[in-house]
Amino acid sequence: MKTEPSIQQLFDLSGRVALITGASGHLGSSMARALAEASARVVVASRDAKVGKEMSSSLGGAESGWHTNVVMNHMDEKSILRGFNQAVKLADKIDILVCNGHEALGEDWQTVKGKQFTRQLQNATGYFLLARELRNHVVKRRAPASIVMLGSMYGLVGSYPQAYEGSGPANPVAYQVLKGGIAQMARHLAVYWARDRVRVNCLSPGPFPSSAATKKLLRNLKQHSPMARMGQPYELKGALVFLASDASSYMTGHNLVVDGGWTSW
Repeated sequence: MKTEPSIQQLFDLSGRVALITGASGHLGSSMARALAEASARVVVASRDAKVGKEMSSSLGGAESGWHTNVVMNHMDEKSILRGFNQAVKLADKIDILVCNGHEALGEDWQTVKGKQFTRQLQNATGYFLLARELRNHVVKRRAPASIVMLGSMYGLVGSYPQAYEGSGPANPVAYQVLKGGIAQMARHLAVYWARDRVRVNCLSPGPFPSSAATKKLLRNLKQHSPMARMGQPYELKGALVFLASDASSYMTGHNLVVDGGWTSW
């Protein structure tokens, strides 16, 4: 009888290299730490070399001291190609990709310009181009891979207008379109790349407001949450490692939602 892997083995990322964009951000920093704590070697991709180096140097885990960084702007195709190739050069390989980088937009439906709307959707273009680089890289190596794209609860449900009235900028319409599109892109790529042993899943958080959120907005959001509280960045760590590891080896094209029950109303 074939021995089945233990739960510890399923979640263990030893020997794997993970590339994560937006690793110094509100949610990205916790996710980068999660990958390192699960024993992966982590390559931090950032637009700012200094910020990326500081983040990679701060990571611990079994590979502490090895983690590194590359300069990459996921809104620029040439930068994506340069950054990915540099990551492979530094790490020899990439096994896990976490597309978390995000160029924000504060304009809602009343004020957003056409160019701004289109620019926001370019975040998804960057996710696709980077994912394709990884797919081609592992197919050439004849190795499996896991891709995790960051979506949002607002890719599943409409916004909550009352929460934003008088408490800060409204949730942008372009953001809604972007995040819904990312979830669908993950499904699409998953079915095309499944036989290449490349799994593609979406991780959709929400609500996880940063320290920039006003007290009134937090109060309004809590009133609409079944758990009556906001998510903490560390509460994404388990979900991310699950999707990145063999613990989810038979899962692809899935949108894993971590939102305190928000989308269950």
